[in-house]
Amino acid sequence: MIELNNLKKVYGTKTALSVGQIIIPERDFTGLVGNNGAGKTTMLSLILDLIRPHSGAVTSKGKIVPETDEWKNYTGSYLNEGFLIPFLTPFEFLAFIGSLHGKNSSDVKDFLNKNRDFYTENIDSSKYIRELSAGNKNKIGILAAMLPEPEILILDEPFSNLDPRSQSWLKMKLKSLHLEGVTILISSHDLKHVTEICTRIILLEEGIIIKDTKTSPDTLVELESYFSVQV
Repeated sequence: MIELNNLKKVYGTKTALSVGQIIIPERDFTGLVGNNGAGKTTMLSLILDLIRPHSGAVTSKGKIVPETDEWKNYTGSYLNEGFLIPFLTPFEFLAFIGSLHGKNSSDVKDFLNKNRDFYTENIDSSKYIRELSAGNKNKIGILAAMLPEPEILILDEPFSNLDPRSQSWLKMKLKSLHLEGVTILISSHDLKHVTEICTRIILLEEGIIIKDTKTSPDTLVELESYFSVQV
């Protein structure tokens, strides 16, 4: 469904990402792991056409991403709070996102009711998004990505700033969406979370793929060993 071919992104003299080929087939659930600066967010940004590669191409359903808007109709994503609109309330923002995908206020309220255990604050509050905590901003962004019922869901560090209960809810939700046929691509620093829910792990280091493997009972131990620091 998503294919990266000979993709390279350079900032000044530093190569942020350089991959030969990555294929993310339909119904895949891939986790990107790596240290800060490994290229995870760069890869997701290239897939979403937020930045352009110096060489190579990203295709979605066989079409080059920068050359069409079709992929936007079936892709939900949240990378950071730059995706939010700070001067709107959470409900106003979600209603706006819903309207872009043919959903009315009633549809949005039904969606929120089904997912009320994730966002426990008063969604109809007059508080603006800019006034929310980092964790609640993350929740609103994740909900906005899920609201259109996308075929592809892309999230960057979705567990960041979430309390343990919300992390547990999100893991169960992502596993449920995957079982329903959604293709999911996430990045995370939390090795335990990604190995629990993802069926495939891609390990990046300085923009290069070190390992691309199916998740197994040994994957967490292998990753922890890779990232262990000798003292």
